[in-house]
Amino acid sequence: MDACLLHDSHKPDAMTDLQRIRRTHTVRSLAVTMLLVILLVALALSDLALGHRTYSMNDLIGALLGQGDEGTRFVILQLRMPRALIGCVAGIAFGMAGIGFQHLLRNMMASPDIIGITAGANTAAIFGIVVLGLSGMPLACLAVMGGLMTALLVMALAWRGSFDPTRLILIGIGVAAGFNALGSWLMVRSNQWDIQAATRWLTGSLADAQWSDLPILATTTLVGAMLLLALDRNVSTLQLGPEMAAGLGVRVSRVQFEVIIVGVLLLAVATATTGPISFVSFLSGPIAAVLVGRGASALIQSGLVGGCLVLGSDIVAQHLPTTQVPVGIITSIVGGPVLILIMVLMTRRQEL
Repeated sequence: MDACLLHDSHKPDAMTDLQRIRRTHTVRSLAVTMLLVILLVALALSDLALGHRTYSMNDLIGALLGQGDEGTRFVILQLRMPRALIGCVAGIAFGMAGIGFQHLLRNMMASPDIIGITAGANTAAIFGIVVLGLSGMPLACLAVMGGLMTALLVMALAWRGSFDPTRLILIGIGVAAGFNALGSWLMVRSNQWDIQAATRWLTGSLADAQWSDLPILATTTLVGAMLLLALDRNVSTLQLGPEMAAGLGVRVSRVQFEVIIVGVLLLAVATATTGPISFVSFLSGPIAAVLVGRGASALIQSGLVGGCLVLGSDIVAQHLPTTQVPVGIITSIVGGPVLILIMVLMTRRQEL
């Protein structure tokens, strides 16, 4: 009886510790979210203000309110604002899709590109440019279709009653290699002008951002984010393994299928709008995980990190000393060292 009383006396302490851990995670997540929102807004305002001509905060506010001279309003509202908004929204889409796939594959160092979605979208875009002569919205639609069809192909080949992460990755690598080879063959057989257009698209750029691109991208990102948030609890449970998750009542195959479909849609639409901006979907999840700490959900924070990465890289890309470069080049240059740093941090925490 004394042993039972002693055992029961430890229960309040355990519950108190659990509540304290949850409260700490909640406070830290909220603080990180607020800081990332502030950083994202600051980067967006900087993207609007900086350029060949720098505008003050009063100029920005005046343009947003329809005041000031016509030239200032045109530059801010028609040239810079679509670029900033599309960069922000596309970054959020890349970031949330990235961490969704990383949780699904139970590896924070896994890239969503690994199952071939980007390769399929890229090859479809190259085909549209060099064979069909497409540009603008028709090209974007073809890229979306290419990404979706590639994902469906990989899923069909990998399905064996459920999606085993190893099988999905291996099949995705093979399919991506095939599409990359096909894209290279199309590039070799095209003329110089088509090669330049295809290369510019493949690099990932915000230079051609227009207001007309925003509605589809924003709607897809909003719906996709809401669906991923609704699936977040079940996806987190999948981190325990499919057998244990099924024992806890999670419909494993259904959750896996839903996460893949939503992630593919986000990646395909964002890629079709901006081109494949390298490393954003790959790095956003690990960066967010380091910021919020182990055991906390980082879905929202990963989206915000993605937006910050794209906007920050775009600001750098536009203000290099010699010439402007596509934003994808900057993310590729920054991505390598950041990836190494994250791997070191996560290895020390035994999270890799």
